[in-house]
Amino acid sequence: MNHSIHSADRSTHLKIVVVALVAGIAVAAFGISARTGSEYSQTAQVVKAGKPVVVTSSNTSTVR
Repeated sequence: MNHSIHSADRSTHLKIVVVALVAGIAVAAFGISARTGSEYSQTAQVVKAGKPVVVTSSNTSTVR
C-alpha cells in the first residue's frame, strides 16, 4: 500500500482519477435530476413604487 502520492505507481494514480471522475459525474447527475424534477414554475413579479411616504418619530426627549 502506498501512503504517499509521490511514491504511488501508475495504477494507483489511475484509480484516483477514475474515482474522482465517477464522483463528479454522480454529483452532476444528482444536481441535474434535482433541478429538472421540480414541480414549480418560476414567474417574474413586477413591483411598482407607490406614493412617497414620510416617516417621522417624536419619541426623543428635548433637553434645554
